[in-house]
Amino acid sequence: MIRRTTILLPMLLLLLLACSRPPEQIRLPMGYIANVQFAPWYVAVERGYFAAEGMQLAFDYSWETDGVRLVGAGELPFAIASGDQVILARSQGIPVVTVASWWQRFPVAVVALEESGIRTPTDLKGRKVGIPETFGASYIGWRALLAATGLKEEDVTLEVIGYTQVANLVEKRVDAAVVYANNEPIQLMQAGYRVVLIPVADYATLASNGVITSERMVRERPEEVRRFVRAFLRGLQETLKDPNAAFEACRKYVEGLDQNEAVQRAVLEATLPFWQGDPLGWSDPAAWQATVRAMQEAGLLTGPVDVERAFTNEFLP
Repeated sequence: MIRRTTILLPMLLLLLLACSRPPEQIRLPMGYIANVQFAPWYVAVERGYFAAEGMQLAFDYSWETDGVRLVGAGELPFAIASGDQVILARSQGIPVVTVASWWQRFPVAVVALEESGIRTPTDLKGRKVGIPETFGASYIGWRALLAATGLKEEDVTLEVIGYTQVANLVEKRVDAAVVYANNEPIQLMQAGYRVVLIPVADYATLASNGVITSERMVRERPEEVRRFVRAFLRGLQETLKDPNAAFEACRKYVEGLDQNEAVQRAVLEATLPFWQGDPLGWSDPAAWQATVRAMQEAGLLTGPVDVERAFTNEFLP
């Protein structure tokens, strides 16, 4: 008769060996400086959600384009990138895929001081509008807003001002500016200015930031992709559930929160609605198709894009 312990011992040994394996080290390009807008990632790390999946993250605040390139080349497994960068990369033959859409609502908007008299997109006719650059999410959002509202390029004087929208508005150098709805308008309101916000998402549905990986990862290491997405979405869910606790988790990663706490708390609160979705992480095919159209009309794509291969929902819980 074989004792039960002789069967269980090998199984226990295998379990112990699995638990004793060092976690996989993953460098994650973030595409921006340390910021409260990365709260879901900080929560997921601090609460051990990635550790529970056998992963240890190192945040890399390098350029978004660098992350896309490294993931596409197979040098890194994951990165954070916007939908427009994924589409642009795929038009250049770089095989990256969004596996979880973090931002469900496109965050680009046009903001103006209330005293300007601007209330709707049509009020922008004949006005000077500042924009950070004529590429990337800000420009795509602007072009989509024009197309959706019937405005023509010649109706507006568009001026590249870099990321100085607040100063340019306050000093009356522009009448309105293309911004992120959860950032510059919050700064203006915290400084006591009354503003009018025209969100692009009220007029056009576009793909925004998400978790990207390579086609090779999807094909050859799908369980790793699934574990990574699962850990992130747990952090996202907990951030939406308890923003105050999420803000506290940011203190370890974001410098200067104590000196700028009121503004940064307001930024986080304003950002939460952009992440909400049912289910969390879902990629809307219509949003991706609309983003491709906006980029094609703006002349930003160098080749054709099979939009259905640019994203997948198969790794969502």
